[in-house]
Amino acid sequence: MFYVLSTLASVSILLFILSFFVSNRFKALEEQLEQLTMTMMQNNYQTKQKMKVLEEELLAEDLTEEILKQPYKPDQPVRKPNLVHTIQNMYEKGYTPHYIAKQTDLSEHDIQSIVRQWNKEGGIR
Repeated sequence: MFYVLSTLASVSILLFILSFFVSNRFKALEEQLEQLTMTMMQNNYQTKQKMKVLEEELLAEDLTEEILKQPYKPDQPVRKPNLVHTIQNMYEKGYTPHYIAKQTDLSEHDIQSIVRQWNKEGGIR
């Protein structure tokens, strides 16, 4: 009986010591899963950023087309050219002066001047 217990105790101590030297497969698997999750999150973020840029471009094109399609009525006085009106609408929607300049082929300085002048006048009339 003593031999059986001593053998079991020595085997258990040996296995316990051996467990420290054996690599943990679950830890490696957990690290791989964490890496995969991080990669997926980065891809998701990049996709959202690309979608945001595409939506802004489409909205800007729609806004420009909508304003350019408005008929010119000579009997009504036109206080602002269509381009200025387009710039003001885009600025009201939250587009940056850099983006508006790129869409309208004007310089950022021109865009900022138009916006400043518009703010002095008190908005669209």
